[in-house]
Amino acid sequence: MASANYKELLEAGCHFGHLTRKWNPNMAPYIFMEKNGIHIIDLNKTVVKLNESSAALKQIAKSGKKILFVATKKQAKELVATRVADINMPYVCERWSGGMLTNFATVRKAVRKLNGLEKMEKDGTFEKISKRERLFNSRQRDKLDKNIGSIADLTRLPAALFIVDIHKEHIAVKEAQKLGIPTFGIVDTNSDPNQIDFAIPANDDSSASVAKIMDVICASVVEGLEERKASKEAAKKQEEKAEEVKTTKA
Repeated sequence: MASANYKELLEAGCHFGHLTRKWNPNMAPYIFMEKNGIHIIDLNKTVVKLNESSAALKQIAKSGKKILFVATKKQAKELVATRVADINMPYVCERWSGGMLTNFATVRKAVRKLNGLEKMEKDGTFEKISKRERLFNSRQRDKLDKNIGSIADLTRLPAALFIVDIHKEHIAVKEAQKLGIPTFGIVDTNSDPNQIDFAIPANDDSSASVAKIMDVICASVVEGLEERKASKEAAKKQEEKAEEVKTTKA
């Protein structure tokens, strides 16, 4: 399984926390020391927590369920979107709309609207309507695509949430808590690790830090997906072999 490397986490600056005056006392178990007015995160504990999260997310991916990634802060959203798109998982990197989980039926309705507009564009319907209507529909499609295009394949509530900066994405955390959806996330020294199920203590403001942790998480998810695929193929071969034996005996 993909695992965290202490040296790589150190080089990525995952150990740099916030100013000591901005800390959350519940992060005390994960703080190694204070240096120049900044808290330094204990990377030995980061390695342990990252590996725990990776193992759990791998099993969720292996079960065929979806993991929703949330990262709307500017230094993280592009790199998260790129990595998550590559592993075919849903993500929210523009804006978390209140009720995205707790009012999921409305979100699915918006997704159907987006799919309908995209179909109209592809089948030539856009060319048969007035210029004004075409412009209105195009703008509506672009807006929907920006906000929910990345979750268009999410037909049911996700099995888990992975969040970059739980302090910023507190609404997503609360919605997941309300629905009993397991939460994973990068937790900096200004956040409360008790708010989520799997907290990874690390710098959530540095692109390099977020990228390194996402690399480990995504690699684990990919392993889970590959194991699921291999298991399906093995089961199919076994089924074909059993059918072949049955036919031979007949």
